[in-house]
Order: sequence, then structure tokens, then C-alpha cells
Amino acid sequence: MSGTYDRKDHLYEKAKKEGYRSRAAYKLLELDQKNRLFKHGLSVLDLGCAPGSWTQVAIEKVGSSGKVVGVDLEQVQAIDGAVLLVGDITEEETFNRIIETLGGKVDLVISDLSPHLSGIKFADALRAAGLVESAYYCASNCLKIGGDFVAKIFPGPDTDTLTKQLRQCFNAVSREVLSSTRKTSKEFYLVAKGFKG
Repeated sequence: MSGTYDRKDHLYEKAKKEGYRSRAAYKLLELDQKNRLFKHGLSVLDLGCAPGSWTQVAIEKVGSSGKVVGVDLEQVQAIDGAVLLVGDITEEETFNRIIETLGGKVDLVISDLSPHLSGIKFADALRAAGLVESAYYCASNCLKIGGDFVAKIFPGPDTDTLTKQLRQCFNAVSREVLSSTRKTSKEFYLVAKGFKG
């Protein structure tokens, strides 16, 4: 049927075999392969981390000398090597807890945040843009100078505005359409490197 997808595709099966909590792990691995986001010892903030596959990848990549903090609206099952917080990143209380937990600024902020989709493209794009803005606000207050930011976004009226905003604050910004994204999805990722402060 047109417009449908198989939830249990080859990446779903691969994730199960390799111990990742979802197929989304391969999106972050692909982003890292293209943009060299990770190295040992980095500190990482993962926004919208449930069910935890991006957090799993981040822990693998930064190693025991790194630090990974994940935040989500829902409780996420514990992941060895990560600190997991429950909270809404659009609320100041959550943001303050993130800063307290981090104990300093981070090298990389990653966001796979997505709104609950209604199927109304324009409305969903606006909600998604709002989440990217919230993620960027968080990143702009948490990133070290020279740090990087990655965020999922959907095409919409605010996409170009957000991209321009990022270009003012980072040395380089690219749009990444991933082979690991489901064919039915319009999502892409903004990768912003070299935070200027």
C-alpha cells in the first residue's frame, strides 16, 4: 500500500542483533561517518534520547573517558555509562538540571527530537521546528566553543530561517539526508560544526 512502511525492516533486524534499542542508531552512525562527530573523551548531551539507541552509540564512541547525558520526556531504561534525566527541554527547570548534571559545558549536542505527528504536514513541520529551536537554545547554552550540534528537522517554512540562524553561530552548517532514514520520511538532519559562542 502506498505511503506505508515495514517497521521491521533490515535495519530494525540489524539493531536487534547488534544490541541497539532501535534502528535510529544507524542514523547517528551514518552522521558520524559523514561528519566525524565523535572521538574518545568527548562529553555529549543527547536530547530526546528515548529509547536510547543514540545514547548507546555515543557511549561506544566516546569511551570510558567520555561523558554522556541523555534527556527525554519519558523514563528511559538505564544504560551503562550514561546519566539519564526525565524532563521537558522547553522548561527552565529541566535546563537547569541538565547544566547541573553536566558540571560544565559539552563538546557535542545531538537531538533526534520529534513531535507526535498528526499527519498534517504544515502543523507537524511547525512543531518540529519548535523542537529544533528548543534544542538549539539548549545547545547554545551548553556547548563549548568549537563544539558541534546535530538536530533532526522536517521541511517547512521555518527550516531556512533556522539554518541561517545556525550559520551565524557555527563555522559550518550542512543538511544531511540519510540512507538509513525510512523512504517514507521527509526528515533530514542539520549538522552545525564549530560553535562560535
